[in-house]
Amino acid sequence: MDLEVNGSPAPAPDTPGATAAEHIRDRLGLTGTKIACGDGVCGACTVLLDGSPTVSCLLPADALPGRSVTTVEGLGGAHPVQRAFAAHDGLQCGYCTPGFVVEAAAFTDAWRAEHGDTRPDRDTIADALAGHLCRCGAYEGVFAAVAAACAGEFDSEPDQDPPRADAHDKITGRARFSADFAPEGCWEGVIVRSTVPHARIRSVDPGGARARGGSRQASRPQEDGTPVLTDLLAEDRTVRYVGQPIAAVAAPTAAQARAAAEAVRIDYDPLPAVLDTEAARAPGAPVLYPSRAEQKAVPSYGEAPGPSAPWRGNVRGPGVVSWRGATAARRLRAAAEADDPRLVAQEYSTATQLHTPLEPHVCVAAWGADGDLTLYVSTQTVSRTADKAAERWRLPRDRVHVVTEYVGGGFGAKAAMSPEIVSAVELSRLAHAPVRVVLDRSEELTDAGHRPGTRTRVALLADENGDLAAMSVDSHGDGGVSVGSSTATLAALMYGRTPRRVRDFDVVTNRPPGAPFRGPGGPPMSFALEQAVDTMARRLGEDPLSLRRRWDGNPKRAALYDVVSGHPLWRDRPRGRRTGRFRRGVGMAASNWIYLLGPRARVELSVEDGAVVVRSATQDIGTGIRTVLRDVVADRLGVPAADLRVEIGHSASVHGTGSFGGRTTTSMGPAAAEAADRLREGLREHSADVPPAGPIPEIALKEALAAAEGLRVTGGRSLDRWERMSSLVAGDDLAVGRGLIGAVHVMEVEVDTLLGRVRPTRCWAGIAAGRVYSERLARNQCEGAVVQGVGYALFEERRDDPATGVVLTDNLEDYRIPGMGDVPETEVHFHEEGFEHVPGGGVGLGEVSTVGVAAAVANAVFDATGWRPRDLPIRPDRLIEGLR
Repeated sequence: MDLEVNGSPAPAPDTPGATAAEHIRDRLGLTGTKIACGDGVCGACTVLLDGSPTVSCLLPADALPGRSVTTVEGLGGAHPVQRAFAAHDGLQCGYCTPGFVVEAAAFTDAWRAEHGDTRPDRDTIADALAGHLCRCGAYEGVFAAVAAACAGEFDSEPDQDPPRADAHDKITGRARFSADFAPEGCWEGVIVRSTVPHARIRSVDPGGARARGGSRQASRPQEDGTPVLTDLLAEDRTVRYVGQPIAAVAAPTAAQARAAAEAVRIDYDPLPAVLDTEAARAPGAPVLYPSRAEQKAVPSYGEAPGPSAPWRGNVRGPGVVSWRGATAARRLRAAAEADDPRLVAQEYSTATQLHTPLEPHVCVAAWGADGDLTLYVSTQTVSRTADKAAERWRLPRDRVHVVTEYVGGGFGAKAAMSPEIVSAVELSRLAHAPVRVVLDRSEELTDAGHRPGTRTRVALLADENGDLAAMSVDSHGDGGVSVGSSTATLAALMYGRTPRRVRDFDVVTNRPPGAPFRGPGGPPMSFALEQAVDTMARRLGEDPLSLRRRWDGNPKRAALYDVVSGHPLWRDRPRGRRTGRFRRGVGMAASNWIYLLGPRARVELSVEDGAVVVRSATQDIGTGIRTVLRDVVADRLGVPAADLRVEIGHSASVHGTGSFGGRTTTSMGPAAAEAADRLREGLREHSADVPPAGPIPEIALKEALAAAEGLRVTGGRSLDRWERMSSLVAGDDLAVGRGLIGAVHVMEVEVDTLLGRVRPTRCWAGIAAGRVYSERLARNQCEGAVVQGVGYALFEERRDDPATGVVLTDNLEDYRIPGMGDVPETEVHFHEEGFEHVPGGGVGLGEVSTVGVAAAVANAVFDATGWRPRDLPIRPDRLIEGLR
């Protein structure tokens, strides 16, 4: 039977066992349909099947003949929903956007047919799009876009361009992510992983694949299609967790690669394992890293090197960063002995939170006939990935080409030379063909990184005036085989310079390693510290806002407190004891983050064919740096943004800073401004009509560009005013600047005391990060941070089999992230003062905007119920037990 796709005949499926999503992507080349979860949970692969929204990852391809299929490409970019998504910025990274758009278009058409041009309410939209997930958390824009499209506000093209430069490519499915690249003759790769938590590997039987471990020499072409295998183990041949990569295989098709992987046989010599922190700390427990060399080589989940610390068995620490720590300890000890009521001492725990970006880790590697290496890779660090690849495979830097046009989220998990990259490169060498390695969702939720669990003890002491007299924070990180806790260290940066002792520990176990996750160490610190501060306010009989104002010496947060005090959400909150099944509460939390920057950031401007092209090797993971570069250059030159072309994500360009630590915009924005100033100088040399400052007239610009064909200039990130930036903390492209970034979150929740459910209803997010470069994109990022914080507070919890170490929550059914019905209406307020010494006046806001969210939720739950959450997530069983 015939198959119709987007109104035209299309080839019928001919691959047994293939899904509709695979046929649409691989055979028809319609890569706007994304595969993310593989279980029909996230909605990224949604298409219209005979006009009805359908998840194509669960639909057999054999069911397509005789049906009509419409993908996001078939909507053409002119549907009112697509225009509305672009105008309201209902997207970030864009990976989930095609699925949202297809479903929202069907809903909008049906709604308008039944209700006319009216706006559906928030709950109706949430119900209609309940089958879709956005890990970036761009839900506020989605709500606004769908409501506006239903009201008929986008039946024609809007007068203004969308705020995001790449919006049109993302809403039409034209944006190409790494897995969308499949060069001719591309093979598929699969990683073979450990099935035991701790063992030495005696041998690896390739099971029919041609094996060559660690070879640097090019192999002969595998013209007969025989699968190839490469060994991924280090020299000690030890695996330390279930899911650790051991080898990788590749074959001409995905089915053949999976079969080849299943045929590989591993001979294990089992070793004793410790699968939880209590067992790891028990006397006589097996030690994961017994030698000094092994301890030095332990993987880290921190963004930057931490302080050195001793090892005692499976416990590393303490790493101490204190101010008059002995004084703090003495005061707290005396208060405890005297049973001082102004002493608050509490312990809190947080669960493991998984990054789970909807675009999984992926790499497509291809060795050229000339020996060049090309990588299409989903990474947060294009320049660094190219540097590391050149070093690992002993190539000149200019012979490594890393291409990352679009990244489907990262949140800290895509900043390393990870196994899929190594596997793809080595397999490509062996197969003498391009090789694509894509993690499935189970791999992503097992071995692609996580925010480690923590157990944190906080002690606060107030003096007779109610001022903070001493603080102590001890935190133990639970990062599996990795270390890097900074939870207690970050508490040292809160609430002035009162004597304080903060100590970080790590407890290693035979479980997968962590990775930096948006504000690493911050959310668990805030969850513990900010609840202790609220408890102190109650002890002192003081309003929580008033106490924070007195204790907090940060002038930027003081400005936020002023706004909070008059905001209806806080001013009109309920007071006193609440009763009944549904109880409303309001809580707040303060937070900060370190101002980080990339000193090597560069932006190049060139004149090509009479136009200005903006280039850098940075990458856009959804935060909008592509747009920031365009807008900064356009504003500096005084020319229309639409006249500029931006090309990022290619390692051949000038150095681009990595997207982590909240440093991208504050690094790349000033570099773009300097490049624009230098371009103006160059244009003035070719045309006297180009003014020394201000907008360049259209005719003068056109003439100057024509005369300056081939002109190239580069701008860099200049030093901050008044002083040189502090010492570099990671290589030469990560430094700490002066000043802390501040935030205050106020959260309203409704607690169902019968079912134990917590529903966030409203959130006010105050962010003090200096100048905001792109207001709507920055607001979107902060709204998404609230969504991720709500997930951390209420749902997200990796669970492991205590007997085997197998990750049980390895799918998006069992590992729940927030959907549209789970999130509060969020209002973002920017305080844009305080960083005037910084070029461009703005610093990163992506990290600080999530740090205090879970703490605000917990304080709101206490306000509603009188029960203090001590453990995350705040599950229904915990809440019900706490209310008994």
